[in-house]
Amino acid sequence: MPTLSDDKIKKEIQDLHVAIYDKFGYEMKYFRPPKGEFSERTLEITRSLGYTSVMWSLAYDDYTESAQAKGDDYAKSMILNNIHPGAVILLHSTSKINADVLDYCIKEIKNMGYEFRNIDQFVK
Repeated sequence: MPTLSDDKIKKEIQDLHVAIYDKFGYEMKYFRPPKGEFSERTLEITRSLGYTSVMWSLAYDDYTESAQAKGDDYAKSMILNNIHPGAVILLHSTSKINADVLDYCIKEIKNMGYEFRNIDQFVK
């Protein structure tokens, strides 16, 4: 996003907002910059449109075919070995492996003593 013009950033975010609302009936209030790429300017534009930018603290190369080819055990270890208090986990929906291991990982994370919360509970 940092390479886009102000108008292009606004259009992309607003188009996304409409698409999410049309498909799910959900009014977006959070925004995750694609690829985690941002600048002070893009954060300010996002804020001026009424969104809170949210970054992740835990992600892995789950969007690549090579990572997906490593299988369930790789995905589980990448997720479970990197959990920490306050973790915001980014899992890409393009990974079938994520769907396959998600139930297991949620249960294991809970067994580790963590709980899951809605992002609204963290915004002050």
